[in-house]
Amino acid sequence: MTELRTFRLPEIITGSDDDVELGRQLIAAWQADGILQIATDAVQDRTTEEAMAASRRFFHGLSLEEKSRLVSDLTYAGYIASGEEVTDGIADYSEIFTVCKDVPLDDSRVVGKWPCHGPVPWPDDLYRDAMREFMAMLGDAGERILKLTALGFGLDIDTFTKLTVDGWHHMRVLRFPTRSETVDRGIGAHTDYGMLVLAAQDDVGGLYVRPPIEGEERPRNWLPEESAAGCFQDSEGWTFVEPVQHVITVFPGDILQFLTGGKLLSTPHKVLLNTRERFTMAYFHEPNFEAVVRPLDEPDGDDVIHYGTHFTNMFMRCYPDRVTTRRILDEDRLTVLSELRSGVRHS
Repeated sequence: MTELRTFRLPEIITGSDDDVELGRQLIAAWQADGILQIATDAVQDRTTEEAMAASRRFFHGLSLEEKSRLVSDLTYAGYIASGEEVTDGIADYSEIFTVCKDVPLDDSRVVGKWPCHGPVPWPDDLYRDAMREFMAMLGDAGERILKLTALGFGLDIDTFTKLTVDGWHHMRVLRFPTRSETVDRGIGAHTDYGMLVLAAQDDVGGLYVRPPIEGEERPRNWLPEESAAGCFQDSEGWTFVEPVQHVITVFPGDILQFLTGGKLLSTPHKVLLNTRERFTMAYFHEPNFEAVVRPLDEPDGDDVIHYGTHFTNMFMRCYPDRVTTRRILDEDRLTVLSELRSGVRHS
């Protein structure tokens, strides 16, 4: 276990010398530990606890049958039963409610059969409001962190945040069951597909991250032939993330590794079950669905990630049997992505 570095974010990022220095410190923490912590205040703590309470009410208050009705065939938002998610071909034992971008049915993108677009099947208004407020809080923090990171690299302040305008921000609300004699796997080792991950956990603990290790080559998870699913699962070198009050943990995803040419590595992580059930929420601060992401050192090259295609591919890989995946394939919605990439289709 390593004591993680904790930072307090300025309310406004102006590009001052202090901002540049803080950005450098954030980068140094990620490069050393793969993860850092952002201090929260009383208002943010209350927002987090209200979201956690809504999560517990949902997972404990509804039957499996009731929860299983909260699934969309348009979007990957909604309930995911324990064992449904797959990492490296092995079932995970987290129970999840995924909050994707909430797009109404009459939106032109839904009508036009864009994959992954549709309404969130919210269980009730209280749950919806608590999760939206929590996501808005983390979204504000995400924007500030990305500005500081750009400054720390000596880049224009909006280098990263210009990609996140109307970003495809989403969240996984998770419950992990108690460890049994035969099962201790919560989620298998993987990296996250997006730009930035901000997470809150309760006091139980179970998250492990893999810091950068000299000489260890990390997969480029955005390439099909280099999937990070299962990477280093049973190897030495993992760090247990001790639950700490009044903080949010933050680490880079695949998009930041791609953008920075590996100066920031996407952090492998996994979850082991504990002696008590555990609740956590992981928020993903993302580019716009239509964003075309290019490496900062090769802005005119052919090596690009179309974010909407990347997101769709990652979810189809994690949920090969989900009704959403079947509908994408049955209705040939991947053709829409091809048209988006070529600039043929517009919302």
